[in-house]
Amino acid sequence: MGEVKKTETVAARRRRGLASPLTEISLVVLCVLLAEGAVLPLSGRTSLVGLVPVCAAFALMLRSHRACGESAREVGWRIDNLGRALALLLPPMVAATLFLILVGWLCGSLRLGNLRTGWATASTYFWMFLWGLVQQYPLQGFINRRAQSLWGRGARSTVFTASAFALLHLPNPWLTLATFCGGLLWAWAYQRAPNLIALALSHSLMTVILVTTVPYSSLGGMRVGYGYFL
Repeated sequence: MGEVKKTETVAARRRRGLASPLTEISLVVLCVLLAEGAVLPLSGRTSLVGLVPVCAAFALMLRSHRACGESAREVGWRIDNLGRALALLLPPMVAATLFLILVGWLCGSLRLGNLRTGWATASTYFWMFLWGLVQQYPLQGFINRRAQSLWGRGARSTVFTASAFALLHLPNPWLTLATFCGGLLWAWAYQRAPNLIALALSHSLMTVILVTTVPYSSLGGMRVGYGYFL
């Protein structure tokens, strides 16, 4: 499996009395869908109520890691393979950036000139990086790993992980498509060099490129779930 430690088999998990990987994935996805698709839109983005299902998802993942004996390093909280992970991500990111710039140019929606520098902007990018990290950990460090325990490393677990990520962005059509494509890249890279920091950097950068190139109206205000219709 290269740098990725072989994940525990389904049979081994059953012998230890653990839930199946698919059940764990379903519970985590359900918690996130509940938070972003219903609780937050109805209670308000500043409401602490939305943290309940989110905290439940993180508690489930941490308990599962502990039960399976997975270390933080194995999950991707590391820097020793940061260079390798970035090297894998960079060529597809460059290709995707050029494609999005072309789309923006054809649609007359390029806004790259709106990018600014300074402490305020650096702070914004820092929070975007953290937001990318919050998303990439459950997506890759948990869902991808559990998918690999079902189907091994390769196309099936990669597509499954990307599909789970896209599902969380329904019913926003273009954002769902964009996150599926991004999910394929990140899942592919994670299986070869599991590094959550590199994925968060890629996630935040490609988000900036996306919102400054394609028509913003097509992204539906980046809203998902029930909030998409508000």
